[in-house]
Amino acid sequence: MKKKFKISLAYQILIGLALGIAVGAIFYGNPNVETYLQPLGTMFINMIKMIVVPIIISTLIVGVAGTGDMKQLGKLGGKTLIYFEIVTTIAILVGLFAANIFKPGVGIDMSVLQKGNIDKYVQTTTEVQNNGFMDVLVSIVPSNIVDAMANANMLSIIFFSVLFGLGVAAIGERGKPVLAFFQGVADAMFFVTNLIMKFAPIGVFALIGVTVSKFGLESLIPMGKLMILVYATMAFFIIFVLGGIAKMVGVNIFSFLKLLKEELILAYSTSSSETVLPKVMEKMEKFGAPKDIVSFVVPTGYSFNLDGSTLYQALAAIFIAQMYGIDLSIMDQIMLVLVLMITSKGIAGVPGVSFVVLLATLGTVGIPVEGLALIVGIDRLLDMARTVVNVVGNSLSTVVISKWEGRFGEEPKQEEEKQQFVPAEEKLV
Repeated sequence: MKKKFKISLAYQILIGLALGIAVGAIFYGNPNVETYLQPLGTMFINMIKMIVVPIIISTLIVGVAGTGDMKQLGKLGGKTLIYFEIVTTIAILVGLFAANIFKPGVGIDMSVLQKGNIDKYVQTTTEVQNNGFMDVLVSIVPSNIVDAMANANMLSIIFFSVLFGLGVAAIGERGKPVLAFFQGVADAMFFVTNLIMKFAPIGVFALIGVTVSKFGLESLIPMGKLMILVYATMAFFIIFVLGGIAKMVGVNIFSFLKLLKEELILAYSTSSSETVLPKVMEKMEKFGAPKDIVSFVVPTGYSFNLDGSTLYQALAAIFIAQMYGIDLSIMDQIMLVLVLMITSKGIAGVPGVSFVVLLATLGTVGIPVEGLALIVGIDRLLDMARTVVNVVGNSLSTVVISKWEGRFGEEPKQEEEKQQFVPAEEKLV
């Protein structure tokens, strides 16, 4: 009996991507494309958002309850944040070096560039700047966990889930039914994820079709140098920076990329790392990272480890300065690095984060924020590239932290062992 011919999900998504580009290019400027395709893309994104919060909560509670050790969690959190800060700082420096060496903004005639609308980003930036550092810290602690879940406030959700997981561990035998419930939720949501992924090619087709129909292919030419440099720099960062980190922990970066090929194609097509969060967590656990590390590091990385975004922010800032003929001194660029290190963490997770960070940063070194209106038209295509880097960086971080903790490749605990709780007074001392 002959085997049925089956196209893998990765190739299905690529076909959807190619068809979307073709349809968008053929029907450029036709409003019917958005009318009929946008609902399909929105439905797909909404389905992903629908499952992200339950997966994070359930997996994190199960992971933390299985550990139940405050000291170990504190150690894990400290190492994770240190690693995130180091890598994102390297990303900022790579972006600055690329912009200074290749000078993508020099010689561009701004009169031929079409300005986009950045009012929504300006409004978000104003709201963010009115909040101080202490307000950011306070916002991590939710006053209403249901509201935090409704708004997908990742840091608040992580904070609650960690405390709840510790509580489940602390009550010993009485926590077994609770742990079993959340383990069931996690298993069920991963099953739902696999169902939703079957719709991914259609969602990708719709999203990319609408995007191309709006800006067209001709509009890319004036910004071609910037686009080429962004993509080349992102590739350099993945192969050499993340590749070097991977090599230090005994992982081949190309094999790692092959493992994540479906997730990377989907993230690239949708410009959303949220769409692949469940599958990334599932694959990293199968790859050898323990459940509790994966369930803590990946969601936290979505707020603190946006390597692609921070790299782009540095490169775009210098690009705009070059367009306006502004020569930034070494001190100005050092100031830019310091400001980006702070702002990229303080407002992580808000819509249009890269633009919001840039708006909050450019004025500090005398770069006109109006320059962002000149690149907003191609930002979706640039966002596709930085999303891929974000996903690779966050996925790799689970391996790095697991190796750092000496737990990579450890055998998963059996269900009976998971539910053998140590008394609270022994664990929490």
